[in-house]
Amino acid sequence: MNTKSKDILKIFNTRRIILAIVLGLSAASYMLYKNFDKNAFLNIHWGWEAMFWLFMAILMMVLRDLGYIIRIRILSDKFISWRHSFDVVLLWEFASSITPSVVGGSAVAMFIINKEGINLGKSSAIVLITALMDELFFVIMVPLLFIVVGSTDLFPLSLSMNLMGMELNTKGMFFLSYIIILIYVVIIFYALVFKPRGFKWILLWLFKLPFLRKWRINAAQTGQELVDASKEIRTKPFSHWIKAFVATSLSWTARYWVVNFLILAFAAAGNGFSWADNLLIYARQLVMWIVMLVSPTPGGSGIAEIAFSGFLKDFTPPGLDAALGLLWRLISYYPYLFIGAIILPRWVKRVFSN
Repeated sequence: MNTKSKDILKIFNTRRIILAIVLGLSAASYMLYKNFDKNAFLNIHWGWEAMFWLFMAILMMVLRDLGYIIRIRILSDKFISWRHSFDVVLLWEFASSITPSVVGGSAVAMFIINKEGINLGKSSAIVLITALMDELFFVIMVPLLFIVVGSTDLFPLSLSMNLMGMELNTKGMFFLSYIIILIYVVIIFYALVFKPRGFKWILLWLFKLPFLRKWRINAAQTGQELVDASKEIRTKPFSHWIKAFVATSLSWTARYWVVNFLILAFAAAGNGFSWADNLLIYARQLVMWIVMLVSPTPGGSGIAEIAFSGFLKDFTPPGLDAALGLLWRLISYYPYLFIGAIILPRWVKRVFSN
């Protein structure tokens, strides 16, 4: 095992896992202490309907990962087997769970895919294309939901930040983030499809500037990844990318429906079952995702639990929003920490012995 491999694998250390768990559980405990209504919880009667929606929430997590597995199979031209695609996706999620949301697990994902036998150029192309498809889903869904739901009820949480002298509330932060993502998608798509080498040249020229020079090697690497990804795109039919994007949409939709089904479970258990606000719940999660995207904590731990109560408490039984937020993270986040820790040693043994 070379030095670079050892450096990458250091990301999966026990300290990071413990930090993610402690941050998340501390925030959840604080929210439970402040907002938990014991009587409301004791009055819940869990029947078959509530159990059904809890099962559906767990099933959505399975569909979320299945969508990613299908996408890896498509983008690797079925070179990575179903079994090994499962390892790739779960380790990728594991890496994302123990690194800050603003960093993500892309560098680790490139390493993992490369170790599955795909050359570094194509590995970087796969990771770049998956990132582009993730952002493209967001860019497409936001206008559609705004048309259907409207913006009046989308921003219940009152947050503010000072950016270059401008005071931005939750709505301002969301639209600023959306514009940045949109610009990113347009630039990367144009560079991939039309001018990959020209974009690489622009990057290298920009990073000759004195205050950017120390990142010039990284810029060159990014430029080369664009060139490699562009070659990959040009050799595939349009239907190939449609299939990959459908798998992406399946994953993201299932990710959001976890919350919808959990809320339906609590509503059913509390005899307040209603489908009326499901689309608004779905739309609010897009806004909430922006808050989690810029989180400096591993996997958004701590931030996610607080954001959940702020954005979705209108749809939960009074006094139980914190409990529901904790249940959401127990289903959608913490399992990756433990499953990843189990898979990692076996994966390391397999790929490095090969």
